[in-house]
Amino acid sequence: MKLTVTLPEHAYDILIEKESLTQIGSWVSSLWTKQKICIITDDTVQLLYGNLVFQQLKEQGFDTVIFSVIPGETSKSISVASDIVDFLAENGFTRTDGILALGGGVVGDLAGFVASIYMRGIHYLQVPTTLLAQVDSSIGGKTAVNTEQAKNLIGSFWQPEGVLVDPLTLNTLEVRRIREGIAEIIKSAAIADASLWSRLEALENEQALLEDAEAILTACLKIKQSVVEEDVLDNGNRLILNFGHTIGHAIEATAGYGVVTHGEGVAIGMTQITRIAEKKGLTAKGTTEKLTQMSTKFGLPTQHSPWEKDALFQAITHDKKTRGNTIKLILLETIGQAKIQTIETPLVNEFLVIKE
Repeated sequence: MKLTVTLPEHAYDILIEKESLTQIGSWVSSLWTKQKICIITDDTVQLLYGNLVFQQLKEQGFDTVIFSVIPGETSKSISVASDIVDFLAENGFTRTDGILALGGGVVGDLAGFVASIYMRGIHYLQVPTTLLAQVDSSIGGKTAVNTEQAKNLIGSFWQPEGVLVDPLTLNTLEVRRIREGIAEIIKSAAIADASLWSRLEALENEQALLEDAEAILTACLKIKQSVVEEDVLDNGNRLILNFGHTIGHAIEATAGYGVVTHGEGVAIGMTQITRIAEKKGLTAKGTTEKLTQMSTKFGLPTQHSPWEKDALFQAITHDKKTRGNTIKLILLETIGQAKIQTIETPLVNEFLVIKE
């Protein structure tokens, strides 16, 4: 399956195909002329796929080097980005050379961010190896690193020149990482695809989802493709992709990066914001229960403890959806349909009230 993301600056393809990683050398050759390539990955992915990708690129005539980081959110920092910039400079990379991001969402965000700032921008490719990255973060051009104040606070929009998705890489993931990606699949269905939601309802567990991975990945990517093409810079309808993220990112930041995974934070955030929205009459009755049941079936949390309301509020005020004294919240009308609700920032506290 191939999807094409068509944007004003350029179009790029998303290739979704089993065993495509074994043909990555020829795929890169079809996109780029011979040049220097830096594979940015993490230590876990390097052991699994680093040598395979490195050798294929070398065989195709690319001058290839690897920069590997420690797995996890702590590597998504300005200091690690600076180390990579220094590495590129030391290896003589110019504006006609490129970066290949090989890994999950952390690696993709970090590599894309470095590509956007090195010499004011060089081209890069996304090769996501986790479910979370394959269904969400590898396309759309959002790149960022974290700070102590908030997740993804320093970032840029920088589109890749191609995305290669090999569903077979999911077979090497631990269960918690699979569930992390399922949270984004649930989100995609909740905001824009009631038929996908019904498909998820029919699945028994994570294994059943993986057996249907290509079709489910494609459905999610079609949603993101459509929204990104409509709103490249995240100023309008693309914001619906952030359903669950406002509270989820705050939980990640306050708990300490890596303690709560991104997907876990999103699952909690979706449930919490929908519960309050339903009480306010902003979301159809029964929606929270459906979200809770779906998340629970796939082993995702719907609550977080300790619930530090004041700390969460402070983290949310640094969120990118905040505009002056207002913030845009993403709520559900019902399953399959999302809406953007602008409220005054202090009113966020009402969405942080937990059950008595």
